[in-house]
Amino acid sequence: MSSVGAVLTLACDDDVFALPVERVQEILDLRPITRMPNAPAQLLGMIDVRGMGVAVADLRALLGMVPTADTEMSRIVVFWVRSGGRQTVVGFRADRVIEVAALDNDDMEPLPEAGLFNWRDRMIAGIGRRNGKLVTVLDVDRMFDGLTPELSAA
Repeated sequence: MSSVGAVLTLACDDDVFALPVERVQEILDLRPITRMPNAPAQLLGMIDVRGMGVAVADLRALLGMVPTADTEMSRIVVFWVRSGGRQTVVGFRADRVIEVAALDNDDMEPLPEAGLFNWRDRMIAGIGRRNGKLVTVLDVDRMFDGLTPELSAA
């Protein structure tokens, strides 16, 4: 088990995900997203965040989930990742943001059983619990690895 510290919890459908709060720059209400020509499905486009262009991905698409319509609870989470030896600011659209909190016992478990299914998901750092319920902790540095250059270099 490893300690993860404070996390931002968010949801797609009833699935709860978390990312380290120190990576979060801000949480935005939905705003117009400028579409990019020939962009991959997971890249929604670009937004302006205080004069800086930020690529916005669809978290549902990144996680292989069925698309859904935005609601008044949908948010854009802007955060930073380490990619190619540099720090990059990106965002993703999530169904809703829940809270900033600590995982129960501040612990996160690895996914040792994933090998049984021949499954190596680069997006998952581990599994934690919040109020006794499972929370998937996202590996934000590896979320965009192996994606198209338009998204990983944006």
